[in-house]
Amino acid sequence: MKDARDIFRIVGMILLGVFVFAVGVPLVLKLAGITLGIIGVLIGLAVLLIKVAVVLAVGYLLLVGIRALLR
Repeated sequence: MKDARDIFRIVGMILLGVFVFAVGVPLVLKLAGITLGIIGVLIGLAVLLIKVAVVLAVGYLLLVGIRALLR
């Protein structure tokens, strides 16, 4: 079990590093006045995807709630 915890910790650190590199670096560059079009578009698409996922999740929860009330 200790090995699994260590593996999850390492994977978590790698994912955090990728997140910081993918999100933090473009934000710092944008604050510095350097805009990178492709990375900005990718971040915009990621934000749009998150918004769509949240809307779908809320819609699904409403649908399940209505279905539970009708039973």
